Amino acid sequence: MILKEKIEAQLPEWRERVTRLVKEKGDVKVGDVTVAQVYGGMRGVKALVTDISYVDPSEGIHLRGHTIPELLEKLPKSDGAEMPLVAGLYYLLLVGEIPTMEQAREVEKEWNSRWDVPSYVYNVLRAMPADTHPMTLFSQAILSMQGESVFAKRYHEGLRKEDYWEPMLEDSLNLTAKLPAIAAFIYRLKYKDGSVIPPNPQLDLGANFAHMMGVTKKGYDELSRLYFIIHSDHESGNVSAHATHLVGSALSDIYYAASAAMNGLAGPLHGLANQECLGWLLDVYNQFGGVPTRQQLTDYAWDTLNSGKVIPGYGHAVLRKTDPRYAAQYEFAKKHLPEDEIFKLASLVYDTVPGILKEQGKAKNPWPNVDAISGTLQQHYGVKEFDFYTVMFGVSRIMGVSANAVWARALGQPIERPKSLTTPMLEKAAGL
Repeated sequence: MILKEKIEAQLPEWRERVTRLVKEKGDVKVGDVTVAQVYGGMRGVKALVTDISYVDPSEGIHLRGHTIPELLEKLPKSDGAEMPLVAGLYYLLLVGEIPTMEQAREVEKEWNSRWDVPSYVYNVLRAMPADTHPMTLFSQAILSMQGESVFAKRYHEGLRKEDYWEPMLEDSLNLTAKLPAIAAFIYRLKYKDGSVIPPNPQLDLGANFAHMMGVTKKGYDELSRLYFIIHSDHESGNVSAHATHLVGSALSDIYYAASAAMNGLAGPLHGLANQECLGWLLDVYNQFGGVPTRQQLTDYAWDTLNSGKVIPGYGHAVLRKTDPRYAAQYEFAKKHLPEDEIFKLASLVYDTVPGILKEQGKAKNPWPNVDAISGTLQQHYGVKEFDFYTVMFGVSRIMGVSANAVWARALGQPIERPKSLTTPMLEKAAGL
């Protein structure tokens, strides 16, 4: 398998590099923790390592050192396709190199040989109450497959620590291959007739997702490729990534860890933000019976802020410019849906709100993040069910966190166990 061979070739150098760093420079300080950080959700504490992604305040997310615009240009594309193959991204995340078309196709072949979802998974989902949230179904589907874990079987049979990463890679390929079919089934179970549309072996992962969803509007395959690429990873400190690492650090397999990640992604402060952004846009649109004038939008935005509410989709904890993931979707929308009324409104918000937030002076970053427009694009193609958006986010995010999980096993990262303090201890340390 090409991914196993490529990772295996890199491991001796990486293991020596990490061992030397910890042994020779383990006492070097890389940051000091404050009381505010201890009580503030460990915000900004330098305590995790990943070589797969990094968020630069000026350039946004770097995946293996490449910005979003660079990835969209450099990753291989099928003939006639606008957006790159998602398999090329997964190769990059795991191997650290931009793949050739042949190498990306090898990953697609791996996925095609593993995409069959056990029938019991669908039975589990069908047995859940009809009003179950799509993210609960998604997490449950992942967890239900834990018995398929290659790592769990090989670990209990006896496995050298140096070899832990190999079955983790197998599990990650098996899981990521099945996720589009599971997500599409959940969509059709919740919002359509519940029928399964089988995957088409002639299609890549992004196009197959569009096919299995039953979305026939031209361009949704391209949007799916773009969506899965830009949402895949975002450092290790966000809730879904950190949950994966934390659970995986106990040597839990990727099914346990990814299910935990999706439970975190389901939170309103994480993955649910995309549906809140679209909801706000639709509220504005309905309030004015269409796209408002700039002055009407300005007044409405100030009313929102003065009432103590936020304008969802604007601001970011790290970025200090427009999120490149937003920009990529915005350019896609300008090309494919320029006359869409909600996109016109989103464009007006983009032209208006940052200036208002600057004038208000509370937002460190007044620019839009990835969530500000993603729901607008989905709605244009007929996927209008808000609750489902985070499931698509999850399909993408598991690619990033599973790649991190493989490398955490390969480099022998230990169980995560930070030390807790009591409030009196902190008061004493602060001289109170």
